[in-house]
Amino acid sequence: MSALVPRLFGDISDWFETDLPLRTGHTIRVEDFLGENEYVVRAELPGLEPEKDIQVTVNNGVLSIHAERHEQTQSRSRTEFRYGMLQRSVRLPASADETKIKAEYGKGILQITVPLTAAEPTGRQIPVTPSA
Repeated sequence: MSALVPRLFGDISDWFETDLPLRTGHTIRVEDFLGENEYVVRAELPGLEPEKDIQVTVNNGVLSIHAERHEQTQSRSRTEFRYGMLQRSVRLPASADETKIKAEYGKGILQITVPLTAAEPTGRQIPVTPSA
């Protein structure tokens, strides 16, 4: 019986990698790091040409990555590669400087660096005066 369970359910992690009918594209795998002076997002995008296949946009504090991997016409019996539209969006920290974002692509990794501005004090002290 214990040998039957893996065959019935397979690797459960594969369930989370499959496409649901409601999704319009595949999700891009990312990792991020929030430092003292910058926020860095790294995305796995192997085999793409950055000038024509990858688009990075920012709008109202949301960083979006769109990419498209074109399928090559070859005869094959099996593929686990993902083709078509790939996308991912992440919310930027409140102190992100959207005007100075930089993106670099190398060795299949897209790295986006978002500088952070110094936090502005949000409150103020109100002087207390004696009443007359």
